[in-house]
Amino acid sequence: MHSKVPPQTQIFSQEFAAFLFDMDGTLVNSIAVVERVWREWAVANGIEPNAFLQRIHGMRASEVIRREAVPGLDVDAEADMILRAEMDDVEGIIPIPGAAAFLASLPAGKWAIVTSAVRELAEKRLAAAGITPPPVMICADDVVNGKPDPEGYRKAAERLGVAPESCVVFEDAPAGIQAGERMGAAVVVINVTHSHPIETPHLAIGSYGELGVVIDGNGGLKLTSSKA
Repeated sequence: MHSKVPPQTQIFSQEFAAFLFDMDGTLVNSIAVVERVWREWAVANGIEPNAFLQRIHGMRASEVIRREAVPGLDVDAEADMILRAEMDDVEGIIPIPGAAAFLASLPAGKWAIVTSAVRELAEKRLAAAGITPPPVMICADDVVNGKPDPEGYRKAAERLGVAPESCVVFEDAPAGIQAGERMGAAVVVINVTHSHPIETPHLAIGSYGELGVVIDGNGGLKLTSSKA
């Protein structure tokens, strides 16, 4: 399905009702933790870790494990083990450059977080990065279908009282980008934690310092570019 997103050269002329943010890799740089935990799991289960680590981002732990189809594994038990390991490891978690300041520039009730992490883990990682969770935060335990299904983003838009297609989705992973596209939202890709930037037709940034936001009299949000 094709996104209704305008070309990246036109996104700055659009007005939006709300901004919806992924967490890991988009607001919080937790890649060191994620890859430490999942690398150990892959090796223990006979999976080549380097290729495996390229295909896990943006997905719920249970869906990653189910997709790998390792014989004899209890998906729920393995996902719980991964959660405990990630909960115990917050070393090296930092905010994505400029994220905290960008969020602080947004009006309350105009943004939400949609993450593939369960709520307990999301709150711990945000705290480690010094980011206060917004009132609307949709986590892995709030949805039936994880990304690339747009269920989480649709729920966030609904709770904010806005139309899904009036939102901008900020994402760093293919699964989340697809979720935003399938919802009909505009998408901004965060290319900070990837060794090789994602090739995308969407606006891609390396720091939130590249963006600003203007709020009109009706509460509409417009992105601005700080690039010369």
